[in-house]
Amino acid sequence: MLSYVTVGSDDIDRAARFYDAALGALGYVRLYTDAREIGYGAPGGPCRFWVNRPYDALPMSVGNGSMPCFEAPNRAAVAAFHADGLRAGGRDEGAPGLRPYGRAFYAAYLRDPDGNKLSAVCDAEA
Repeated sequence: MLSYVTVGSDDIDRAARFYDAALGALGYVRLYTDAREIGYGAPGGPCRFWVNRPYDALPMSVGNGSMPCFEAPNRAAVAAFHADGLRAGGRDEGAPGLRPYGRAFYAAYLRDPDGNKLSAVCDAEA
């Protein structure tokens, strides 16, 4: 249903360091870079997640209630997303673990350095 998701940042270089680490743990790579935006996706593209400076040139703001969620190949990748994201300047919003949204819903939650909330989920057993 979705073509892509975009979040804002006032510091693209700092965002790149964070997302390279956190999304790299899930097997996603940076596919596009310029001074205003970076794009990520599965190796070979296309970009499905973008981080950009707001086009209206005003400071970015965090969307209250918005949260991109990234599919993880396994529970170890969810844990690596969380740990690598924290090491790269993110803030904890929920340690890796099972959640009550399904029998196998294993998730972790982070805030990026700009305050955007993110999640990684593996919905497979064990």
